[in-house]
Amino acid sequence: MAWGESKAWIDGTDNMALYQDLLDDAAERPARDAKRKKVVRPNDMPWEMSRQGLLKHLINESMNTRMETVDAYMQIIPPGSKSGKHRHLAEECLYVLEGHGYDMHQDCDVEITDEYFWKPQDHVSKWEYESGDVIYVPPNTIHQHFNADPDRPLRLISVINRIFKQCGLNDLEQIENAPEYLPDMALSPDIVRDLIRNKAA
Repeated sequence: MAWGESKAWIDGTDNMALYQDLLDDAAERPARDAKRKKVVRPNDMPWEMSRQGLLKHLINESMNTRMETVDAYMQIIPPGSKSGKHRHLAEECLYVLEGHGYDMHQDCDVEITDEYFWKPQDHVSKWEYESGDVIYVPPNTIHQHFNADPDRPLRLISVINRIFKQCGLNDLEQIENAPEYLPDMALSPDIVRDLIRNKAA
């Protein structure tokens, strides 16, 4: 052979039909997608009392929907309460459905090599909002949501592109838990109503 490196690249005895797997996946996708949800009903949206707070998942890669790239949840923050505080590499967009409040944002200096290195900047900014507003959380920003209303819940819709996880960038860190967080807490509509009423009392 003409190339000197042929002694290196010609080595190996493993055989795998990886390209054929791609063809098979593409051929099978229409039938597979036909079984996945295009409409998700409230009864199919799971609750979670997470370290970030009270969540109702609208779209998640674990929910067998047709959505390939986006995860979304509704966060309900009881009157006068707050979410957890966290930081993630992905940017986030939140729509304020109900109530009014504010966010505290702290940008971080980041270096990405084989590991993530981040250091919070000194400045913390406050961003006020009300129903109808959209909140933007930049990548790698420490942030926390606060309900400024002592009588009504704050409801937010959070949307994050899940592609960053598939690129090996699932850098998510919980810094402070939401006040309502209890591990393994099972939620129902009645319990959610009680949580909101008890916080207001």
